Parts: sequence; structure tokens; C-alpha cells
Amino acid sequence: MQTGDVGTDLLYLRDAQLRSFTATVIAASEGAVVLDRTAFYVTGGGQPHDTGRLGDATVVDVVKRDGDVWHVLEGPVPAVGTVVEGELDWERRHALMRTHTALHVLCGVIWNHWGTAVTGGNMEPLSARMDFEFDPLPEGFGQTVEQLVNAELAAARPIEVTFLPRDTAVTDEDLIRTKVNLIPEAVSEIRVVDIVGLDKQADGGTHVSSTDQVGRIRVVKTESKGKGNKRIRIEVLDA
Repeated sequence: MQTGDVGTDLLYLRDAQLRSFTATVIAASEGAVVLDRTAFYVTGGGQPHDTGRLGDATVVDVVKRDGDVWHVLEGPVPAVGTVVEGELDWERRHALMRTHTALHVLCGVIWNHWGTAVTGGNMEPLSARMDFEFDPLPEGFGQTVEQLVNAELAAARPIEVTFLPRDTAVTDEDLIRTKVNLIPEAVSEIRVVDIVGLDKQADGGTHVSSTDQVGRIRVVKTESKGKGNKRIRIEVLDA
């Protein structure tokens, strides 16, 4: 799953700590380029794109179009065949890594304590929302889940990234709840993010390497989004 269904090697899938890289432009259009390799995260899975620099231009968006990963630029667009230097806005990326990891911890806590599955979510740097199959929310839920999540963050659980053959992943009981079967069959290798002892999911996002690197969370709000679907809003804070 390093390249998935695109021609660009997605470097962040194996090394989320990579802050800079070199690549070759393999396609270009007005205001955007496709690279043979990139450390810039592509918008997807509820996680926003990275920003940063590519050569003398600013990367303002990274999107997949017709199977290609396009880096949308403000500034000079390098020609096909040009070797360029890319550098991430690391403050933004690291904030998103902390946020995404916090959401996985939230999922693990809610699944392990209430047996309730996630139905959707979205994030920005250091703030996020996530929906779960609750009807209704348990009494005192917000305060309880905040305490439980922060205890798991402080526990410094290691976070491991592995790649499993598809036929192995679809029979893993811990992964079934993350609907591995919905991943396109063309993807023969499934990327798995494992917060050891707490949460294990098929996931293409970026994460820190230990839960204590997240900091702590605050539950900002809980709200109903219809029968059997409740939304939890959080913010991520320094420890």
C-alpha cells in the first residue's frame, strides 16, 4: 500500500516523521504538479492535506484527481523532469499527527468500554469531531471519556505501523470493525496502525509514535446527530 492506486510513492505511509525530501516532477498543469514521491499528506480519511514548500513555490493543497496526487502551488510551477526539494510545514503536520492519534485513542476507549463503533469523523490541527453509535449517551459521558482518554495518553502506549496482506487483514477480528472490506480490492496490502493494547485500525493517516506525545484532550461538546448517532468534539492540548 506504499503507492496504492496512484503513481506517486507516498513516503508518509512508512515514515510519518519525514520533514523534507527530494522528488522528480512527472506531470504538471497550471498551478499544480504530480511528483514521483512525496511526503505531503493527501487529503483523505478525515485528515486534511499538508502544506509547505516545493522548490520556490508554496504547497497550498494536495488532492487526488483521477488517481494522481496533485500538489497545488502558489508560485513558480517546475517543469516535468525537474528534481525539486519539498519541505513540510512541520508545526501543522505534527499538530495533525497529535490530533489523529488522539482520535484513535478515543475510538479505542469507547470501543473497549462501551462496545460502540465509530461512524465518521473529521479533524483540523488540534481540534476534531467524531461520531459514534450511541442512543443515548451514557450519563456523565463527556467527563468520563475525557478522563479515560487522558489516562491512556499518559500511559505512553507505543504506536506501531505494519502492512498486512489483504487476505490476512480481512480475517483479523480487531480490524473487522474498521471495515477493511470496504477498501478497494485493488489494494493488496493493508496499512495497520496499532496503539498497542488499546486500538488497532486499518488507516492511512499520520500519527505520533507514542500516546504521550499527543498531550491531553478536552471534550468541548457532545451533541446528537440523529437517532443512534452522537457527536463528540475535542481539542488537543499540551500535557
